[in-house]
Amino acid sequence: MLLAAGAGRRMGRPKALVELDGEPLVRRALRALADGGATPLLVVLGAAADEVRPLLPADARAVEAPDWSEGMGASVRAGLAALAALQPVPDAAVVHLVDLPGIPAAAVARLAAGATATSLRRAAFTGRPGHPVLLGRDHWAGVSAQAHGDAGARGYLRGHPQLELVECGDIATPDDVDTPEQLAAAVSRRPTA
Repeated sequence: MLLAAGAGRRMGRPKALVELDGEPLVRRALRALADGGATPLLVVLGAAADEVRPLLPADARAVEAPDWSEGMGASVRAGLAALAALQPVPDAAVVHLVDLPGIPAAAVARLAAGATATSLRRAAFTGRPGHPVLLGRDHWAGVSAQAHGDAGARGYLRGHPQLELVECGDIATPDDVDTPEQLAAAVSRRPTA
């Protein structure tokens, strides 16, 4: 599940539309999910949904969060409700953010390996919790109940006894791109061949 509904106020436009190496961030993030084994692909849209939708690959399902401007919590609720309505209902959801271009498929695969309906995991970078997160189906109602404002799943995850941290610092970079300056820094950090 990719959260891509925000307006990107600090970026000056929705981050789903921002390009890195000629590729929109929304397509880059969906590729990481797909190549990491996440299926089905669900994208939560909000700001500029009509501009983002044509960028989605054919195998991605779009759902709009009508109250997206409330913050990430609205996107989490909309996405989990859409996943719960699928047949069959997935056992777990990898929740990824559109503005994390340093998260490759390998990190998604590591986080999702062997996931069940009871799994609750969070990527960690040198022990520090980050994104993406994996929410087993048994946790969706609890996460949705606490997802408000910009907190998303943070309140539910904080101190949860079942939460597993999955170290990904050796294969991923957790830096988000909220501003044009951060995007430029991400471009300068990419490997040269």
